[in-house]
Amino acid sequence: MRRFFAMAIIQVMMSLPAVFARDVQSDSLPSNSKESAPIKGWYEKLRLRGYAQLRYNGLFETNPNLLCDQCDKSWGGDGGGFFFRRIRLVFFGQVHERVYVYIQPDFASGGGNFAQIRDAYFDVALDAEQEFRLRIGQSKVPFGFENMQSSQNRLPLDRHDGMNSAVPNEREAGVFFYYAPQEIRKRFSYLVSSGLKGSGDYGMFGFGIYNGQGPNAQDRDKNVHVVSRFTYPLLLPSGQIFEASFQGYSGSYIVQRTTPSDQDQNEFREYRYGPTFVLYPQPFGFQLEYNWGRGPEYHPETNDVVDAPLSGGYAMLNYQWKAGNKLFIPFTRYHFYKGGKKFEMDATRHRVKELELGVEWQFNPNFELVTMYTISDRTFENSTNPTNRQKGSLLRLQAQVNF
Repeated sequence: MRRFFAMAIIQVMMSLPAVFARDVQSDSLPSNSKESAPIKGWYEKLRLRGYAQLRYNGLFETNPNLLCDQCDKSWGGDGGGFFFRRIRLVFFGQVHERVYVYIQPDFASGGGNFAQIRDAYFDVALDAEQEFRLRIGQSKVPFGFENMQSSQNRLPLDRHDGMNSAVPNEREAGVFFYYAPQEIRKRFSYLVSSGLKGSGDYGMFGFGIYNGQGPNAQDRDKNVHVVSRFTYPLLLPSGQIFEASFQGYSGSYIVQRTTPSDQDQNEFREYRYGPTFVLYPQPFGFQLEYNWGRGPEYHPETNDVVDAPLSGGYAMLNYQWKAGNKLFIPFTRYHFYKGGKKFEMDATRHRVKELELGVEWQFNPNFELVTMYTISDRTFENSTNPTNRQKGSLLRLQAQVNF
C-alpha cells in the first residue's frame, strides 16, 4: 500500500513540468499595453516575520531532579536561569501563482544560541484555486492538532508528551499532499488570524510519506513512514467553530542504544492513531486529543528495548477575556503518557501525569506574557537510570515578542 501511494505521488510530481510550462507560456505573451505592470522578481515577493520567547523556570521549584528534556532543557538540574526557548525568523512568499515558499530557521535550538533549520519547504498548487497542493521539503507532519499548532499561538508552554513523542520536533523531510476547498482554507486562516489559536492550514485531508528518523537527519532504514489525517472545522449556528479530526501513521524506527551489540534489536515497527476535538474559545473553549499505538520502549526488568503498547493525550479548558485592547486567556491542561520515546536513548520508558494552570496575557499584538504553574509526576527510565520517578512542581514564566 505504501509503495502504491509513493508511486502515485511520484507520477503527480512528474506531471508538474507540463503544468508549469503552460503557465510560463501564458505569462510570457507580449503585451500591447504600455501601462502593463512590471513583472516582480521572486526576491520582491518574499516577506519576513518572526518571534522570540524568553523563559524563566526557577521559581518555587520543589525538585531539581524533575526534568523534561523534550519539553524545555532549562527545567531542573543546573538550569533555572533565563533561557531563550525560541528565536524564529520566517521567510515566506508566493513566488509564483502556483508556488509558495516557506523557510524558518531557529536561532535558539537545542538550548544553545545556534541556528538550525526547522522548516524548509515549497507548496506546489495542482490547480488554479490551490485546493490541491503538494508540500515538498521539511515541514510539520500532519499528526495531532497541538503538534501542528505554532508555538507562537499555543497556550501551554510545551506540547504534551502523549502525541509529541510521535515525531521529534514535529517535523520531517518528505512529500505531503493536502486538499481543502477554498471555503475551508479561509476558515483555517481565520482561526489563526483572529487569535482563536488555530493549528494552521494542513488541508481538510492530508496524506504524506516521510523519512521517519527526525528532522535534519537522513533516513537510516530506507523505509518511509506513511501518515494521513482528516479534519473538519464546523461553523455552528452560535458562531463558534468546532473541529474534529482523526489521524494515524505507521513506519519503522532505528533506536539508539547505550551499549549497542550485534544481538540487540535496533529497528522497530511503530504505528499510532487517534482523534482530536477542538471547540474554539468564543469565549469558552476546550481541546481533547488522544492516541494509541505501539513502538519501542525500554524494559527495566530485562534491561532491553522491546516492542510495547503506548497511549496518551490531554484535555484542556480555556477562556478568552477581553479588557479594552488587552486579552487574557486563563487555561488548565491535564496530560498523560504511558510509553517509550523512540528518539531518546534506549527508547526511554516514560510514565507522565501532569497538571498545568496558567494565564496568557496579551498586552498588545507584539508582546505577551505567560505564567504557568506545573504539578508533575514523571518516570523516565533507561539503561543508565533504570529506576527514576520524580515528582514536583514549579512556576514557569515566558515573555514573547512577535514581529
